[in-house]
Amino acid sequence: MTLATGVGSLPGTDAAAYGEAVRAVLELLPDLAPVPELPGRGATASMTGRTLAVVDGLDVDLQPAGWRLVGTSGSPGLDHRRARSLLGQDLDALEEHAQGWSGRLKTQVAGPWTLAATVEKPRGDRVLADHGARRDLAEALAEGVAQHVADLRRRVDGATEIVVQVDEPALPAVLAGSVPTASGFHRHRSVDRPQASALLETVLGAVRGAGAVPWVHSCATDVPWDLLRGAGAEGLVVDLGTLRAADHDVLAEALEAGTTVVLGIVPSLEPSSAPSDKQLTERVERWLDMLGLDPSVGTLGVTSTCGLAGASPAWARRAMTLARTVATSLS
Repeated sequence: MTLATGVGSLPGTDAAAYGEAVRAVLELLPDLAPVPELPGRGATASMTGRTLAVVDGLDVDLQPAGWRLVGTSGSPGLDHRRARSLLGQDLDALEEHAQGWSGRLKTQVAGPWTLAATVEKPRGDRVLADHGARRDLAEALAEGVAQHVADLRRRVDGATEIVVQVDEPALPAVLAGSVPTASGFHRHRSVDRPQASALLETVLGAVRGAGAVPWVHSCATDVPWDLLRGAGAEGLVVDLGTLRAADHDVLAEALEAGTTVVLGIVPSLEPSSAPSDKQLTERVERWLDMLGLDPSVGTLGVTSTCGLAGASPAWARRAMTLARTVATSLS
């Protein structure tokens, strides 16, 4: 089985653009429609801001240096309330446009390690520096994701399955000890693999417990795909161009074991010479041939190399169309 989907982010800066994005994904990506994200609307719509709108039990506010925890008092800051309000408005639009629609739906959240590397503690510096704080943030994310899945299921009754894509672009830097401290003069200590896996298991397990399917996405380099599989990811969304030699074997094993592997092959930004669907199909076929696999093995997906937030609206539609055409050709 081969499917087409999107990473999630799309261009646009207002409510009208969001409505158009919803219509586009439902039309162009019927295999697995991603709930659109429009980070061009500002910090409250960014990957971190949108995920913090989902997090349950922790309050945050937006500071000059970025998002910061402010406690568990039930008194979120103004920007946290705005992030939650914007998410609610977006889900209202999704609910409206999905009336009568039926299919698989995918939502996206930042993962526990990416949140820990980007959100600050109340007294400054990253959550990453504090074992207890990063555990609390992961648990709050897990609780919030379960509620978010229930909300999506209530709003989109035609959703036959819900996939939760956990975005972890910062995970390789966390493992390598290359995340800078607040001063910028030092780096946070590296996190070992068992610790990294434990927090991921907390979130991915909550997704599964909510009746959804946990996937992990990263278009960074040096991503530990074997660790993500071990933590419970049932789908891996990768940028084919960033894979190391050892990654190919891990992904081949994943496909054969029933894990969904989604290949990012469509350029996220319009290139000077756009690839044809035939060229992209042949690229996937060469990859499968290198691994000694047939396109019918497991569940294979096709998407863009990373999010489409920086693309023009025309290229975003073209990229989604290319992904769908390639998936059809491979099937």
